[in-house]
Amino acid sequence: MIRVLLFALLVTANIAFAQEGTVRIVLGFPAGASSDLLTRLLADHMRGSLNQPVIVENRTGAGGQIANEAVKAAAPDGLTLLMTPVATMSIYPHSYASLRYDPFTDYAPVAHLARFHLGLGVSAKVPAATLAEYIALVRKDPKAGFYASAAAGSIPHFLGVMFSRAAGIEMVHVPYKGTANVLQALAAAEISAATTPASDIASLVRSGKARLLATSGAQRSSSFPDVPTFRESGFDIEGMGWYALFAPARTPQPVIGRLSKAAVDAMQAPALHTRLEHLGLEPTGLGPRELAGIMKADFERWGPVIRASGFKPEQ
Repeated sequence: MIRVLLFALLVTANIAFAQEGTVRIVLGFPAGASSDLLTRLLADHMRGSLNQPVIVENRTGAGGQIANEAVKAAAPDGLTLLMTPVATMSIYPHSYASLRYDPFTDYAPVAHLARFHLGLGVSAKVPAATLAEYIALVRKDPKAGFYASAAAGSIPHFLGVMFSRAAGIEMVHVPYKGTANVLQALAAAEISAATTPASDIASLVRSGKARLLATSGAQRSSSFPDVPTFRESGFDIEGMGWYALFAPARTPQPVIGRLSKAAVDAMQAPALHTRLEHLGLEPTGLGPRELAGIMKADFERWGPVIRASGFKPEQ
């Protein structure tokens, strides 16, 4: 009985502390990408609904792993959250030989926020307007097969691997440090092609500095209705990325519930819907149980793909 009372007091204290302190949303990617914009929009909305300060902290490095490690080590008091894409939670366990965190035991799911199409884009200086033309170009000029992504071992990296295998062409992956650097290289024609979230390349497409050749959803992206999917173009490639919010493991369920409600409410706000759709993101706003299921399903979905790709895990 005494233990039960002590636990109840601890939970109450944690909730009170979370209501009084500043909530930090830690993001493992630099400013400028869609993940950063999504996080800041979320923080703005949660600041009002929680009635407490909510700040964004960019902890870049190792393709997002630095942020994951920081949140793993944080106190489970509801004041430190992790914003991350699917890669660090469902992909990296397959693509890295050793991680200093376990996605399934070191974190508590909070909310599934948004999903996004992946895409293959080329510099405007590359003479290819379709996947067929790009394949023909690579066969003629192998240098055109060099493609960038924001990190080795990420979903965009494996999208390129999947496409090169499906198309029967040789492509060479060139990992860059973050999405912003990928976009700069593509705009300057420093690299011929890139695999990225489709939303990230949107600004280059609108400015005429790049072309998006295909997207990865089951249907076309509403942001790029004129761009065919890989399946439409004759390739058996499909998969969506996502962004989600996590807390350190052992965060009390009442605290998780309060944070989840604030995050889900934000994703359901009409004004936020409009902003996110402009970024090429599809708001979802799903709770902890749904997020846990999606994370496990993607872990199981991408494992065989990564193993079949021949990719060697990195340290």
